[in-house]
Amino acid sequence: MKKLIISVWAFIALPLFAQRDANIRIYLEQGNQQISKHIYGQFAEHLGSCIYGGLWVGPESDIPNTQGYRTDVLNALKKLQIPNLRWPGGCFADEYHWMDGIGPKENRPKMVNNNWGGTIEDNSFGTHEFLNLCELLGCEPYISGNVGSGTVEEMAKWVEYMTSEGDSPMANLRRKNGRDKAWKVKFFGVGNESWGCGGSMRPEYYSDLYRRYSTYCRNYDSNVLFKIASGASDYDYNWTETLMKQIGGRMDGISLHYYTVGDWNNKGSATDFNTEDYYWTLGKCLEIEDVVKKHIAIMDKYDPKKNIALMVDEWGTWWDVEPGTIPGHLFQQNTMRDAFVAALTLHVFHKYTDRVKMANIAQIVNVLQSMILTKGKDMVLTPTYHVFEMYKVHQDATFLPMDLICDKEKVRDNREVPVVSASASRDSQGKIHISLANVDPRQSENIHIDLQNVTIKSVNGRILTASSINDYNTFDSPEKVKPEVFKGAKVEKGKLSVSLPPMSIVVLEVL
Repeated sequence: MKKLIISVWAFIALPLFAQRDANIRIYLEQGNQQISKHIYGQFAEHLGSCIYGGLWVGPESDIPNTQGYRTDVLNALKKLQIPNLRWPGGCFADEYHWMDGIGPKENRPKMVNNNWGGTIEDNSFGTHEFLNLCELLGCEPYISGNVGSGTVEEMAKWVEYMTSEGDSPMANLRRKNGRDKAWKVKFFGVGNESWGCGGSMRPEYYSDLYRRYSTYCRNYDSNVLFKIASGASDYDYNWTETLMKQIGGRMDGISLHYYTVGDWNNKGSATDFNTEDYYWTLGKCLEIEDVVKKHIAIMDKYDPKKNIALMVDEWGTWWDVEPGTIPGHLFQQNTMRDAFVAALTLHVFHKYTDRVKMANIAQIVNVLQSMILTKGKDMVLTPTYHVFEMYKVHQDATFLPMDLICDKEKVRDNREVPVVSASASRDSQGKIHISLANVDPRQSENIHIDLQNVTIKSVNGRILTASSINDYNTFDSPEKVKPEVFKGAKVEKGKLSVSLPPMSIVVLEVL
């Protein structure tokens, strides 16, 4: 094991020195960036049972529902305080024709979901159902528009249908379909993965399409669109460079997709893995920081004032589907390993919040690294859900720079993983929240936190841990992994001393 200093603010560094305990120094007076709540965004695609059976069962279902939305899922999502929800895809977005999903359900045409298992899509969940769900959740809708197979006219009319209050054809069609008042739609994606399933385009060609399509995505009445260009996949820096040159200030944001996945042809089991696999996963997860930094550096060349936001609107783990499930439905289990990927990734996003203004984990229910799993009338919350619920205290809080000294593990492919990860923020009421993760599955970490002359009146916390890194929640055992009260923090000589058990995630509140 080696010692590692991690500076989460580029201008601050401490000398490297050998030390058994981990140390954190937090710089409260230098906190001047807000952690956008939209970093905690969610993603719902017409894929597998994410929509049907996950979010939506219809008002006639014997599964308890609220206006057709699963009541248990709805309540669980409200507790997360999700800030935004991206829909209808994903790859599905560029085959989705929105007019198929409005009007009487019996008149809506069916389609084949070519991207995800050839499932028949009946379009019973469409624009009204999605936007009404966002209102119930109190979150901002994020619409992904169809550039791959759709027309400029189709996209323009969708924006008008959703947001116009006027006496216009699309606004009147919306009224005919039961919604008088226009919705507020802020975030609008002009295409998705245009380099791949969204059209297999070159960045130069997509840039011209973006300029054309976005021109007709108009602001109606008091609604102002935040237009997001279809950005790069992980290491494709040329895509970002080209869009910054060719589109520039015509876009408000540019997307980035990054999945923690090994071999795309053999992703590995979500639950059956060893310690070496586990550490490799965390190393791959942490590589997102280097990827984000390189994309930001390109953006800074063309946009030094940081007017264009970086939106990591797909991220998370991607494993082989669970045995016995449909391969194209991407249903995977969710262990403590996934919880650590969530915690460590969110810590990275916090550090670059001057440019990273949104992130959307993939996906919200029953798909990939989901918050929730459902089966019939049953629902289970995943370890990742609990991380998001514990971390919601960081939403819109002020990011506090820190230095961290800890051990690190060297894993295969020459990756190195710090055994401790941390982030801190101060909310509008002055409360300081510190999130900590000890990724070591064997050893405890004694962490000393220096808040620099802050008088600490009290400290309390919650912990998420398990008996094995492979542990997960099932429908038979839904609370195997869940947060508990944490009593391992105390104040010693004005400093916080925290004893972190092996493989644990803790959030402290300091007053």
